[in-house]
Amino acid sequence: MVVPAVWFVGAGPGDPDLITLKGNELLVNADLLIYAGSLVNPALVERSRAEVKLDSWGMKIEEMVSAMVAAAKAGKSVVRLHSGDPSLYGSIVEQIAELKQQGVEVKVVPGVSSLFAASAALKTQYTLKGVSETLIVTRPAGETLEEDDISRLSETGASMVFFLGTDKLSEIMEKLRCPKDTPAAVVYHASWPDQKVVTGKVDDIAQKTEEAGIHKTALIIIGGIVDPMGRYQRSVLYS
Repeated sequence: MVVPAVWFVGAGPGDPDLITLKGNELLVNADLLIYAGSLVNPALVERSRAEVKLDSWGMKIEEMVSAMVAAAKAGKSVVRLHSGDPSLYGSIVEQIAELKQQGVEVKVVPGVSSLFAASAALKTQYTLKGVSETLIVTRPAGETLEEDDISRLSETGASMVFFLGTDKLSEIMEKLRCPKDTPAAVVYHASWPDQKVVTGKVDDIAQKTEEAGIHKTALIIIGGIVDPMGRYQRSVLYS
């Protein structure tokens, strides 16, 4: 007996060529595609041969699950396409729980996260000898998060990447307890054709970002890795 299944696929950060080969094959051959609205490049949606394509923007989990369960149990190939990698702010666990309750298995294909596209845009690395051996991925408090740990986490000296915080950039900078001259960057639409990169320091990145007209869909990066020249030590591996 074949158990009905749904594939959760990471679409990558934006560039349609940054989806994995496995993810692309599943996408192309899907019968039902549910994709993450404006966060997924339309070129990927167009690439799919799916008979039914649903934008998940505005849909409730129950609506998405109902559509996926019906298609999977009818023997259709179902792909739930998430932006970046599904494991980061993808809300996949709650969807998986609902699907399993209805007898549908889930398989997950990882994707290239926008945090990696952002480091590529900056031509740097998050873990760098003599600068930072740790990467912290977090987000500021907002409508769906009552409190954050930004102040405490910023005392560690680790590289930091903030999701879902462009509209709260000034607030984030005020919460940071690292030196005000710590390098900072904002990367808008990493890997998309309209990608923008703004660099500065904790004390001026908010103003520079405002002047660049960036108010959403960007990642915030804090730490010496933003401007590593003269800070890092040579890797022992290649010495």
